[in-house]
Amino acid sequence: MKSFHWYKIADEEAEIGFADNNIAVVEVKGKAICLGKWKDEIFAFAYTCPHAGALLAEGRIDMMGNVVCPLHHYKYNISNGRNVSGEGYYLRHWPVEAREAGIFVGLEDAIII
Repeated sequence: MKSFHWYKIADEEAEIGFADNNIAVVEVKGKAICLGKWKDEIFAFAYTCPHAGALLAEGRIDMMGNVVCPLHHYKYNISNGRNVSGEGYYLRHWPVEAREAGIFVGLEDAIII
């Protein structure tokens, strides 16, 4: 079972500042990660595409809930990181929880992002 350390990223969702593409960038442990909003839920995923390193904050979230890379249009399921366009890559992602005390992202204890 994975063990997470939870980091507060905002007091409330309105602070996150999602762009028109429903993606925002936050800093956790000194590293940039993306937050995506789809169907009123917030997801956390890697700042860069695992294929060619494009900035995913410049991409978009499609109608199926896939993060679409702005460079080669590879698609990743926003909830599990699985590459759905067939190239075989995997997008790192982390759990997000909305709590009474704020919005938190969980990073695995042993992982440095």
